[in-house]
Amino acid sequence: MRESAVRDSGRLLERYDATLAVHPDLTERLTPLREAVAAHTKALAFTTPKAGPAPSRPAPPSPSPSASPSPSAPAAGRAEVPAKPAEALSALADAERSLSEARTIALAGAPGELARMLASVAACGAVHAYLLTSNPGAAS
Repeated sequence: MRESAVRDSGRLLERYDATLAVHPDLTERLTPLREAVAAHTKALAFTTPKAGPAPSRPAPPSPSPSASPSPSAPAAGRAEVPAKPAEALSALADAERSLSEARTIALAGAPGELARMLASVAACGAVHAYLLTSNPGAAS
């Protein structure tokens, strides 16, 4: 479940990167949200070290483009970024909203600490969706 959450966050991060590549004029607006998604990815990937030998499995690498698709990211990556900035922001908001909803649903089956992290990250995603769709004149 944690690995899936890390993959989904990684795909969302790739989506932010693709949007920024197509719309560099959105850098100021998207950078803080992108940084939060990167922090979520890192936090979800973190495993509490146990006493004794070092863990045999390192932190998961950045998600690869060959990873299985999820509703939060398109399979084609950059090709899916809308040409108009307002539409690109809306697409990012939809991705944030979808992932937030999926994480909220996943809470029911998650163990304690992971459930708390998923709830927190889901709440952040809902706020990101709001911020991406507020002040629509900023993207025109």
